[in-house]
Amino acid sequence: MEKNNYIQILEQDLKKKNQILDAIIQINQVQKDALEEPNLDPDDFDEIVEEKGKLIESLEHLDRGFEQIYARVREELMDNKEAYREEIKRMQEAIRQITDKTATIQADEQRNKALMSQKFASVKQQLREIRSSQKVVNQYYQNMMKSKFMTPQFLDDKK
Repeated sequence: MEKNNYIQILEQDLKKKNQILDAIIQINQVQKDALEEPNLDPDDFDEIVEEKGKLIESLEHLDRGFEQIYARVREELMDNKEAYREEIKRMQEAIRQITDKTATIQADEQRNKALMSQKFASVKQQLREIRSSQKVVNQYYQNMMKSKFMTPQFLDDKK
């Protein structure tokens, strides 16, 4: 009976992991939209990254718990495959879904990484342009200040 409870916990963990992966996929889409936004607010982007970080931490916590519980019931599952056929089938299907979602997340992460690189390159270019224009303005200002200053001139009164 105790082993059966552990198996139910394993199934629940897999279900929760699937839900968390769905949330990460949604956050990746939000992150993509934010990176494509020309007027991206860094604080909004930080919130997205923090939220995703929290989900990843809970995912890692679930993984550790799953491994510990699986270590307890592994022998029981292997020895009595027929008795747990339905549970094993459901868990295998959940693991397939998790694998598919993980592949989707990895592809999304690569896409977002490329978008982020483009965004940073664009911001760097804008900074260079701003610095360049500030330099021109400063030079103009200095030139104008120098034009008001007249150098001493000597008049020769002899003729």
